[in-house]
Amino acid sequence: QKSRRKRAIGTRKEGRLVHVFKDDFRIKRMSRKAGTLVIFCVDASGSMALNRMNAAKGAAIQLLSDAYKSRDKIALITFHGDSAQVLVPPTKSMALTKNRLEAMPCGGGSPLAHSLMLAAQTALNTMKVKQDVGRVVIVLITDGRANIPLELSMDHTFTPSTDPESKDGMPSRKFLKDEALACAKKLAAVKELDFVVIDTEDVFTRTGIARDIATAALGKYVHLDKTDSMSVAHVARQNIRNEMEEAKSV
Repeated sequence: QKSRRKRAIGTRKEGRLVHVFKDDFRIKRMSRKAGTLVIFCVDASGSMALNRMNAAKGAAIQLLSDAYKSRDKIALITFHGDSAQVLVPPTKSMALTKNRLEAMPCGGGSPLAHSLMLAAQTALNTMKVKQDVGRVVIVLITDGRANIPLELSMDHTFTPSTDPESKDGMPSRKFLKDEALACAKKLAAVKELDFVVIDTEDVFTRTGIARDIATAALGKYVHLDKTDSMSVAHVARQNIRNEMEEAKSV
């Protein structure tokens, strides 16, 4: 202050006891931690639907309770009938999630390709608007037995001529598998997105499609003989942690 008062002699600031300059102020900006969006993509079709749904409900609630500590968000996509739908949009709201989970529908066909496309859109839209999300993890719970083509999900019709092996106006298993794998490959091209497949297919009748989807998406694969909420939540937590650690090392 002594040197500042000396420099102020002969100016309009002369006589001030304290001289404050702009450079005296320091503003510390607190960085906000970007959380993770966990998108549960749940197959709600077939005979194992109730088992999958209960597992997804419990796991989503468990992971959501952890979100308050790490700024993570949860989203829930179900697929059954002819199409997939976002049942719970990205949220931290426990009440919203519980209410939507209670009303979760099930039964009908398995539009697997549409669910993967919708999960990718949800992830990209969330990252685009910067909703406190730095990374997205998609957790797909399915047996991989797709039977609804993407065209039917989007346009409510299917063009048999697009599949040389179609029968009775419906696509072949190979066509449905190839379509799901094509969607999975698109996920692999999205930065800041990780993918985990939890396979619920019966071990004695396994087709291996769920594993192929994980491979195509460059994701993790886990087969669970018993799909309970504790197992699903544990696998999701473990793989989320592993994916995030790998991402940091890149």
